[in-house]
Amino acid sequence: MKKQKTNAWIRAVRLRTLPLSISGVIMGSALALGKGNFHLSVFLLALLTTLLLQILSNLANDYGDYSHGTDNENRVGPQRTVQSGAIKPNEMRWAMAFVGILSFISGILLLKTSFKESLNLEFLIFLIMGLLAISAAIKYTVGKNPFGYQGFGDLMVFVFFGIVAVLGTYFLHAQVTDVWVLLPAISIGALSVGVLNINNMRDIVNDKYSGKNTIPVRLGSKNSKYYHLFLMLVSFISLEIYFVHEQELMLALSLWIPFSLIGWHSYHVIKNSEPKDLDPELKRLSLATLLIACWCGLGLFF
Repeated sequence: MKKQKTNAWIRAVRLRTLPLSISGVIMGSALALGKGNFHLSVFLLALLTTLLLQILSNLANDYGDYSHGTDNENRVGPQRTVQSGAIKPNEMRWAMAFVGILSFISGILLLKTSFKESLNLEFLIFLIMGLLAISAAIKYTVGKNPFGYQGFGDLMVFVFFGIVAVLGTYFLHAQVTDVWVLLPAISIGALSVGVLNINNMRDIVNDKYSGKNTIPVRLGSKNSKYYHLFLMLVSFISLEIYFVHEQELMLALSLWIPFSLIGWHSYHVIKNSEPKDLDPELKRLSLATLLIACWCGLGLFF
């Protein structure tokens, strides 16, 4: 019985989503490393904070979709823990509160480590962004008007997984802004939205029936595939422009190697005719995003 409960919590955490969540931190840290501004303590605390926020989002999604009736017998993806009865709703609420507190504590430690002077303007701005990130992780599917049910999930993922994760991490290392870093942030953000898009394309029928108006529900299956291809192209072009601008020409050329995986993934998405067959593409795109972030880091290091 205890083992079953442990396995249920592991399923609720959704380990396969975690590589995607740390890709922005790795990319931002890699860019800072390329400028000679890398700090190991900032990197580790940023990773921890991001992982906790992703876990919070996953727990909230499990609970929120159960509350709205979206997780049901018609759902294509893996069975969720609250809907299946493996975890009780009140247990999930307590877990969300616990992880939320840990996220806040980790975020405060991150800011204290990065900023030598507490309560300066930058500290307060990042504190507000951290609180917004915690709120967004919960409000994606929880509450009366969750933004994930209104089609705003893609925007939130793009902002927090891309712009905030990459630009924010870069600033925490370097203590300066660089407008060109926006391009790698766009790249990671587009790939992250792509993962969400695959998830929503897989569940398009049940989401439409349950009133969850995701982008695929609004666009339809065919147009969602074109939207997905657009995201992948934006990611590649943005990263190429950045490294050409930085005169990292060998790294720019080598990006064809990890992005070949994105191309193969995109081919399977375009040719797909069964939503359930999209499920493996979630993991593939998530891991490919992590690979691209690490590839850039290694390229800048060597």
